[in-house]
Amino acid sequence: MKQHDAMYIDGSWRPAAGSDTIEVVNPADERVIATVPAGSAADVDAAVRAARAALPGWAVTPPEERADRLAALHGRLTERAEEIAATVTAELGSPLAFSKAVHAGVPLAVSASYAELARTYAFEEKIGNSTVLHEPVGVVGAITPWNYPLHQIVAKAAPALAAGCTVVLKPAEDTPLVARLFAECVDEAGIPGGVFNLVTGLGPVAGQALAGHDGVDLVSFTGSTAVGRRIGALAGAAVKRVALELGGKSANVILPGADLAKAVGVGVANVMANSGQTCSAWTRMLVHQDHYAEAVELAAAAVAKYVPGERVGPLVNARQQSRVRGYIEQGIAQGARVVAGGPEAVEGPGYYVRPTVFADVTPEMTIAQEEIFGPVLTLLKYEDEDDAVRIANGTVYGLAGAVWAGDDAEAAAFARRLDTGQVDINGGRFNPLAPFGGYKQSGVGRELGPHGLAEYLQTKSLQF
Repeated sequence: MKQHDAMYIDGSWRPAAGSDTIEVVNPADERVIATVPAGSAADVDAAVRAARAALPGWAVTPPEERADRLAALHGRLTERAEEIAATVTAELGSPLAFSKAVHAGVPLAVSASYAELARTYAFEEKIGNSTVLHEPVGVVGAITPWNYPLHQIVAKAAPALAAGCTVVLKPAEDTPLVARLFAECVDEAGIPGGVFNLVTGLGPVAGQALAGHDGVDLVSFTGSTAVGRRIGALAGAAVKRVALELGGKSANVILPGADLAKAVGVGVANVMANSGQTCSAWTRMLVHQDHYAEAVELAAAAVAKYVPGERVGPLVNARQQSRVRGYIEQGIAQGARVVAGGPEAVEGPGYYVRPTVFADVTPEMTIAQEEIFGPVLTLLKYEDEDDAVRIANGTVYGLAGAVWAGDDAEAAAFARRLDTGQVDINGGRFNPLAPFGGYKQSGVGRELGPHGLAEYLQTKSLQF
């Protein structure tokens, strides 16, 4: 077991102000694998002060030089990709192949994109007789979740640094080890001291101190909608900007004429990825009533391939395991029919939940309205396209979704009617430059690409 006792503040590893620690548990076998400091308000204050002191110099550093530092950071992350994957597998429980492809691979693509954007973005433009400047918003307080621990760090820190902001990161307490690895890469990349700072700690202590700190100009948070409301309230009291990427209950709409077997297979894979711990997962599969029975059979057969401990990992902790099993039990109690999986415990150690598929789900059921955040798929039937739109838009969320149809034009026409921030058309590929974020209670603002960079900029116009 590794015992870490320092935070990365002002370009060096410093002992924490207090002696409290957080145990990091491998959710696959329930063993403690490390401890990290449980940062206090004093640690947060030291990090914010370092970020404020570094801000004037970093903000005026030419974008090309910031791009060079980001490229160096990308290089260090690339060199340590195997270590990143192994670290995420150890603290999150993700199967190693998924950790290599997604938990390590996606941050590499995103970091590379911001190294390039820092060189090409129009930080200054002419509009009529005005010169419009896009300047860094200031010190960013970044609070990241455990489900995609490195991706969410990179999706906040990389655009903030490209914009000329300085950063204080508070990662999730369940997955702090890859955050420490990221800080090591920052240091190795030659990014000046104070430009990026890391404080590990608990949300109600370190996270709240960061969100409410007077020295923070923007709070970027990814997590639950409930915590997002609290972050928004803390930031609003000081009239500081927020970027919130929150929950989802995304619809996967399969229209008549679509390749049903492909749509169901890809849909099941989407929900089972990362053990269902994905905010943008298509957890509601909407199928026309004429094809519903066949879709249920296909989904049950597809999910049988996801064996706990092999293709699907554990949930992050015992609390999440209990929560997801509780949702499954609630679905049964409300009349949904289990066609695969169920609430029964998985034999052996680890916080596993049986990959579960529900049929006979109606839109008002809890499992069709609330974010479960586990390997649970619900199938709903619809009568016609208007009914499908009504069901798809019938939650408080609007983060992502998918539409399958006989051709892309038909699917795109339907997608335009959905109240959601991102829709995949007939299995469209992930695009690290496309804006990601939600409608309604799924959040405020966008991540990735130029839209993600713009979140960390403020605008000044000079009239001539």
